[in-house]
Amino acid sequence: ICNSGLLQVNSDEGILHAAGNGVPPVTKDYCIIYNSNWNSLPKSLDNATFRTLENLTSTVLCNSSEVPSGLMKDKAVVVMRGNCTFLEKARIAQSSGAKILLIASKQRLSPLSDNKTDFEDVTIPVALIRYNDIVDMQLTLGSEVNVTLYSPPLPEFDYSMVVIFLIAVFTVALGGYWSGVAELENMKAVPSPEERETRRKKEENVTLTPVTVILFVVICCVMLVLLYFFYKWLVYVIISVFCLASAMSLYNCLAALMGEIPFGQCRIVCCNKSIEVRHIFLAAFCTAAAIVWAVFRNEDRWAWILQDILGVAFCLNFIKTLKMPNFKSCVILLGLLLLYDVFFVFITPFITKNGASIMVEVAAGPFGNSEKLPVVIRVPRLEYSAATLCDMPFSLLGFGDIIVPGLLVAYCRRFDVQTSSSSVYYISCTIAYAIGMVLTFVVLALMKMGQPALLYLVPCTLIASSIVAWRRKEMKKFWKGSSYQVGWMP
Repeated sequence: ICNSGLLQVNSDEGILHAAGNGVPPVTKDYCIIYNSNWNSLPKSLDNATFRTLENLTSTVLCNSSEVPSGLMKDKAVVVMRGNCTFLEKARIAQSSGAKILLIASKQRLSPLSDNKTDFEDVTIPVALIRYNDIVDMQLTLGSEVNVTLYSPPLPEFDYSMVVIFLIAVFTVALGGYWSGVAELENMKAVPSPEERETRRKKEENVTLTPVTVILFVVICCVMLVLLYFFYKWLVYVIISVFCLASAMSLYNCLAALMGEIPFGQCRIVCCNKSIEVRHIFLAAFCTAAAIVWAVFRNEDRWAWILQDILGVAFCLNFIKTLKMPNFKSCVILLGLLLLYDVFFVFITPFITKNGASIMVEVAAGPFGNSEKLPVVIRVPRLEYSAATLCDMPFSLLGFGDIIVPGLLVAYCRRFDVQTSSSSVYYISCTIAYAIGMVLTFVVLALMKMGQPALLYLVPCTLIASSIVAWRRKEMKKFWKGSSYQVGWMP
């Protein structure tokens, strides 16, 4: 859950539109990276000029003698990356009559950053493209392909954000409400003294004290740094843990709903224990759901739906199970994780060699790794742009941006139950969370770069809760927490 932040791509990304010579012509789009300071691309296909593609991936084009005379004239040329700079290749291609230079890369696509000062005479468009896309182009469209480059403007707002907003607010609200229901059941129960002591110890095991809050944040920091440096190994550990935890969480969520259904309660006895048959089938279903996701997790067309369902169940179970004892612990947890979020998004680019944010790199999968961490809610972008073809076809929201404020919402709900305050804390904090999410989206649209969502969610929820407690003259009790011993009074 330590991974958080709302992510969106911001780079010089464009589209290569390729068309075969068949009737009707088959077309396909591919991602390219270019430098807008070197040259500009048309904003739409209406103003784009098609060129015949000349595949010269057998050469790196660092010497004009590598290509027969006249082969590149008036064509779009694709060569391999390596041995010399992009602009050196472009100068050779332009002098040979090429109109577009594509540089195929087997590595991860990165920004084109050569110094243009000594290459002012180079005017042809230069773009980086995946080598696998060139291979796919030949297989899909044939050997004779016409291509053009364009760069449609990034949409100001993608409606996938609305879906993410609804998922996040629903999960936080439901998780907080569920925690309150559990608290109410505890308060209504009148157990024996022995049962009280046992239940109290269980409560202590799932309650975050200030010390455990600090330890939790330190573990988050260490884990994120380890993921950055050892991603290609640890990603599989995280996937395995997610499968196990999400299957258990889905079971707990569905079992709570199943308990309200008065059907199918037949039992079987095994090892002196009585188990409802429907719970056995439920456990098998939840396990199967996690296994199916693990097997097809890289299937972008539909696996994101299953990941989001498992992710919501994980967040709900976490919010309901882990309890904050008082507002003081909430302030420490949210404050430290806010600093953690801001540091790893905004400060780490000044530390890393490639100038990239550690948080964004880990969330998106660093070093071109095809495996992604399953610690985010994923929703496909609904507005077509270059971003949907490049590294980020999804809008992402980290589990941390749901769980961390959700723990505060859950505390507010339990405090409402303990003090019979008509859900005023719970409703106010949930509305504040929704406002914080909207504010995050607004800043994201204006800045067009990944945002640490906790930067907006934490102040909104903490301030709203504080104002309610102050207006009701309950700040001291809210800060220290209404003693959990209330639930154990005979």
